[in-house]
Amino acid sequence: MTIEWRYTVEQELGILSISGYLGPDAVHRFAGAIGWVVQRGSGPVIVDLSALRGWSAEGQSAITEAARRLATAGRGLELAAIPADGSLVPDADCPPIPVHADLAGALAAHRTRNGEPPEGRHEWRTTGWPTGDDPGA
Repeated sequence: MTIEWRYTVEQELGILSISGYLGPDAVHRFAGAIGWVVQRGSGPVIVDLSALRGWSAEGQSAITEAARRLATAGRGLELAAIPADGSLVPDADCPPIPVHADLAGALAAHRTRNGEPPEGRHEWRTTGWPTGDDPGA
């Protein structure tokens, strides 16, 4: 089982939405998505896990490695809606990873001063990501 992903940039904020199961078979694909993210946009990246069915220890390690990789690029990583089947325990040398209850809470933490979301949106996704309206975006 693998993952599908969608990456959206709204000005200085990136949102990487992941669906599927982040296990040993999906770690390489997740790392590829992070590589895509590093090359596009700037500022913090929210990893939206609301459509993730679960993650393994390898998947959790991939998240902490992504935080390191983004920090090296001068960007932070935040999580929204972590799976209920586990909590993320980063290594001691991992940059801080803020965790939000859901994507709406994560986005609220990044609203502009007037309370409006940032303008200017770009989106990329894997071919397996569902098309149509996504209420979580």
